[in-house]
Amino acid sequence: MTTLSAQPAEPAEPAGPAGLPLSAGTPRAAGRGRLVLARLLAARGALVGAAVVLLLFVLAFGGPFLTPWDYATPDFSALHQPPSAEHWFGTNGVGQDVFAQTVRGLQKSLVIGLLVALLSTVLASVVGACAGYFGGWADRALMFLVDLLLVFPAFLIITIVSSRLKSAGWIAFVLLLALFNWMITARVVRSMTISLREREFVRAARFMGVRPLRIISRHILPNVASFLIIDATIAVGGAVMSETALSYFGFGVKAPDVSLGTLLAAGTSEAPVFPWLFYFAAGLLVLFVLAVNLIGDGLRDALDPTSAAAPRRSRRSPQSDRSRRSDGGPLGSSRSVSRRKRP
Repeated sequence: MTTLSAQPAEPAEPAGPAGLPLSAGTPRAAGRGRLVLARLLAARGALVGAAVVLLLFVLAFGGPFLTPWDYATPDFSALHQPPSAEHWFGTNGVGQDVFAQTVRGLQKSLVIGLLVALLSTVLASVVGACAGYFGGWADRALMFLVDLLLVFPAFLIITIVSSRLKSAGWIAFVLLLALFNWMITARVVRSMTISLREREFVRAARFMGVRPLRIISRHILPNVASFLIIDATIAVGGAVMSETALSYFGFGVKAPDVSLGTLLAAGTSEAPVFPWLFYFAAGLLVLFVLAVNLIGDGLRDALDPTSAAAPRRSRRSPQSDRSRRSDGGPLGSSRSVSRRKRP
């Protein structure tokens, strides 16, 4: 005789789309990822900008291997030579190859821009999230620091300090640029954190005894990641422009190294007579900044939940698709109606 034991059944997890449990989070995350990817693919400007930035990075890091000339080695037999088969972008007044110098300057400017954007975004996210979540004296102290740095003339301070840090190299220059490039982003992150800290999932984590820093890293920052990605993308172009401006006035990258700013500064006076000394570096700088802005616009539209930039396929209703498949198109629907009316 078979004995049946009455054991309490385990509660089933609520099923999400495609019958998968919601605790896994896969359907929701995959659906969100597909939507963002579809929006990015539909934004032609973002695709063009990404392709241009990728090509510029390939040129910056692969260009030195395409030419036999070094950016610091002069060719005394070719002074102020126009572009030719031997020197693709020509030479300057001391015989240095302009192509080798341009790709070296592009490489240096891109590395500085990426590092500045990364460091300033991380600093802004940490300070803004901590100020918004903790509130009280922590919020007042951190916002006082932000306001204090906003009052200081950043350009003047960087020019004074960078001249005293010549031996530290370009890493100190990156730290200086990042130090004065995060305050406005931190204010925005703080305001977003204040609105998020009273949401149900944050309050539930706090009542369960989760540590504040873990709440910030697991719940607050992922919900402001869309803004941080867009801001970091645009900050790369801004950092490159800041590096170029400071190097143009002699406060950035020091000789014998070069950047786009030093190349523009060296070629400005000779541009009317020897235009290849100026316009190649200026063209790459303008192209990079425009491409980064296109990527930022595309990311904003793709990551914004309220954006109307949806793929064209999703605008068609499922009901119209079903009727189109069942009736064979607009003409098929009229034929089916006429068939039903026959006796």
